[in-house]
Amino acid sequence: MIKMIGLIVLLLAGVLVAAAFRPDHFRVERRLRIQAPPDTVYGLIQDLHQFNRWNPWLRKEPGAQGEYSGPAAGIGARYGWQGKELGQGSMEITGLQPGREVRLRLDFIKPFEAHNQALFQIQPQADGSCELSWAMEGPSPYLSKLMGLIFNMDRMVGTDFEQGLKNLQQIAEQH
Repeated sequence: MIKMIGLIVLLLAGVLVAAAFRPDHFRVERRLRIQAPPDTVYGLIQDLHQFNRWNPWLRKEPGAQGEYSGPAAGIGARYGWQGKELGQGSMEITGLQPGREVRLRLDFIKPFEAHNQALFQIQPQADGSCELSWAMEGPSPYLSKLMGLIFNMDRMVGTDFEQGLKNLQQIAEQH
């Protein structure tokens, strides 16, 4: 019995140490080619009302409560949400390069507090289409590192990014 308890303690210590050696920062990124002009795609990102037309998380919980504040679009535009599945948080546009880039600050409050950055980069293509990349990055505190031993952040969030990019593509290509 004492050997069993010792083994369990040793395994638990191993997991705790393994978590401590995980990276202090994470990044998730996905890309998609969209057959639409860069300005069309940019408009669907830098205006949070348009953003929420293709937002993959709001499509999962359309009954979530949300509130816009600040300007209608561009730097300072803000959207806060609260839902049973989505938890509570907000996003705010913090940087723009017209037709090329949109930066957002993401503040998650519930179910877990996290403060991350999102970046959308639009690369014009010779045929008039564009390639859009969507990335999110942020710090990985110890609890996130520990959870990362069980849950794959890239796979979990990346799947939603892929769906969001497909949603955006569908809207942009119908313009």
